[in-house]
Amino acid sequence: MQAVKLERLNNAFMEQLNIIFGTEIKNPILKKVVVTGVNITNDLSYAKIYFTCFDENQKEVLKELLDSAGFIRGELSKRVEIRHTPELTFMYDTSLEYAKRIEDKIKEINADKE
Repeated sequence: MQAVKLERLNNAFMEQLNIIFGTEIKNPILKKVVVTGVNITNDLSYAKIYFTCFDENQKEVLKELLDSAGFIRGELSKRVEIRHTPELTFMYDTSLEYAKRIEDKIKEINADKE
């Protein structure tokens, strides 16, 4: 039962975070952030937020996210019904870049065969 609740919370957090970044955040750097995953701990005290950004320096984006973490957490507490909103930790998601590299390699191999 606990796993189902965590999965539901992870999905709710991810959905609301993407809405917050799309509509509530005024920082133009953070407008380009897309949340790709959320992992909340079993005791609901910490949440790892996996994100990617387009056309931006990931270190600069991470710094801006850390500066805005309090605001983002406050917005989440208003939107997701939970007794205690977890502490937010932001992690850059490299899976999209990895997938792009794999896709490029496959295209390269197929081009060599032809």
